[in-house]
Amino acid sequence: MRTPYFLIDEKKLVQNLEILHGVAERADCKILLAQKAYSVWQTYPLIARYLAGTEASGLFEAKLGREKFGKEVHVFAPAYREEDIKQLVKIADHIVFNTPAQVRRFAPLCMEKGVSAGLRVNPECSTQEGHEIYDPCAPFSRLGTTLANFDEEILPLLDGLHFHTLCEQNADALEATVSAFMQKFGKYAKGMQWLNLGGGHHITREDYDRELLIRTVKKLREETGAQIYLEPGEAVVLNAGTLHARVLEVMKNGMDIAILDVSAACHMPDVLEMPYRPPLFGSGKAGEKAHTYRLGGPTCLAGDVIGDYSFDEPLAEGDELVFGDMALYTMVKTNTFNGMPLPDIYIEKTDGKILPVKKFGYKNFKERL
Repeated sequence: MRTPYFLIDEKKLVQNLEILHGVAERADCKILLAQKAYSVWQTYPLIARYLAGTEASGLFEAKLGREKFGKEVHVFAPAYREEDIKQLVKIADHIVFNTPAQVRRFAPLCMEKGVSAGLRVNPECSTQEGHEIYDPCAPFSRLGTTLANFDEEILPLLDGLHFHTLCEQNADALEATVSAFMQKFGKYAKGMQWLNLGGGHHITREDYDRELLIRTVKKLREETGAQIYLEPGEAVVLNAGTLHARVLEVMKNGMDIAILDVSAACHMPDVLEMPYRPPLFGSGKAGEKAHTYRLGGPTCLAGDVIGDYSFDEPLAEGDELVFGDMALYTMVKTNTFNGMPLPDIYIEKTDGKILPVKKFGYKNFKERL
């Protein structure tokens, strides 16, 4: 197969889904797929066997979830266009609004069409460090209504409350957030049909405390009587995908540099946005193994650098490199800056067969604009 390409591991995907399904049953909650992290709809029929539905960040994701997943469709956006709401009430089961003003404007139409309306709240409880760009509870956040800005007059229009504050975190962060949420919004939560605890739960990670998650969710359900939803994205496809690349050239400029046919900017933007250093099979940290290289992409962006890695043997033109954990926030974020080709997508089935999911070419670049 021609690099670069993504390869989805169906066996690992099923393992994650089985864990999530088991947690949902034991915690008596519903788990949704957050499509913002992963929206390869060709795998939705498989995922739908295990999860209750999809979470969308707007109209297009909601349409995709309705068309290809076929179960519950939940939507949240910081603000909505009126024309989008008129379409969403025909598609969605739950629509979550960001402010009391949006609730007053659009929730009556939801009620008229039989769609459940909710409000996203901000419990003002930051549990992460170093990633303010992903912290909805950071100062001056535009995401969610604080207690100071809550308007009790909208309560008759609400069926549920939603918060999303986590990013790649364990259950102790959720426990702390639920505590803060109940301190601020508990008197309202007890009158709601449902509570959505958002995403950022790394439920399928090996060291994740699933027992604490289950206890936290069950306790919240007992205290409020509400249906509880979780909407992880990463946890669904954690470690279930790889990105395959080849070395195009090796050069020197104060250190050894390898230019690959994959780009951090185009094919894994979170490397620059987060930032983070993606796992690379067979490599070590800089200086750990005999030969250290800075791995960079083929674009004109000076900062298109994936990271510094070391190897047992020198790299050479044509060598294949395989990056791990590449199903989440990669395919949904790829772009064609510099005319870079989009990586094809394949899936390795549980029987070992590798099948194409989607192939891309010049037409995808040409017709994007």
